[in-house]
Amino acid sequence: MKTGVPAVARVLIKRLDDARDLDLPRRASRQASGFDLRAALCGSLTLEPGQRSLVPTGVAIALPAGYEAQVRPRSGLAARHGIGLVNAPGTIDADYRGEIKVIVINLGDEPVTFVRGDRIAQLVVQKVPEIEWAPVDDLPASDRGDGGF
Repeated sequence: MKTGVPAVARVLIKRLDDARDLDLPRRASRQASGFDLRAALCGSLTLEPGQRSLVPTGVAIALPAGYEAQVRPRSGLAARHGIGLVNAPGTIDADYRGEIKVIVINLGDEPVTFVRGDRIAQLVVQKVPEIEWAPVDDLPASDRGDGGF
């Protein structure tokens, strides 16, 4: 067994009929953690300042048990145009099989237009540990304690 080599998680992905021409999610660089999701729009979508919209990606996935996927904003869109995600990060559970859709919001001062195939968000896949809650009357002390939010 090799140490330091991460195991490969196989994620099944389905291109929906109206997105057969779009690229599958992929990393922008070899060591990027996020896979770019693309807008599967029919035409274009213009968001006015303060406006939000649900944008389809044209893909559905089947994550292995014990994994989740998080839909996160793209920093370039945030920096250049003030584009964010309303529920960032959005969580995709291992048992969800529907289309991945992204709730984008324009927090900038100018209208922003998206067209079919634009990179609109990132998808990060992570392991989810098994958790067993252990009720106690008191928690162990820490340097921070219960101070601050």
